[in-house]
Amino acid sequence: MTSRGLDRALLAVTVAVQLAVLYWPRAAGNGLPYVDKLVHAAVFGAVAWAGCRAGVPHRVLVPLLVAQAVVSEVVQARLLSGRSGEPADVAADLAGTALGLLIAHRSGTRRGLRASWRT
Repeated sequence: MTSRGLDRALLAVTVAVQLAVLYWPRAAGNGLPYVDKLVHAAVFGAVAWAGCRAGVPHRVLVPLLVAQAVVSEVVQARLLSGRSGEPADVAADLAGTALGLLIAHRSGTRRGLRASWRT
């Protein structure tokens, strides 16, 4: 598999994990404060970082992640009886997205990462 193929596979895995975390019928809670917010930030950051590695243009990646942050909380609040939607989760999602983009940019020695910042 090519490097580009591995980057796309990594993106697919991070998106799958994100979808599982966001739309699982019951939140996995361990009682520790703010762990939920850290998980939200981590899954959005991972997708943002992996999207950059895979060469997804920022003009596509960022709006999709922002929409996912908002829509996932609405779905959790209205359609998943074991979940609740929280504005603080949206904030954690957006912070994770920004952090993932920053990490990708800072470590972006690959051509695809630099190109995605220009688009």
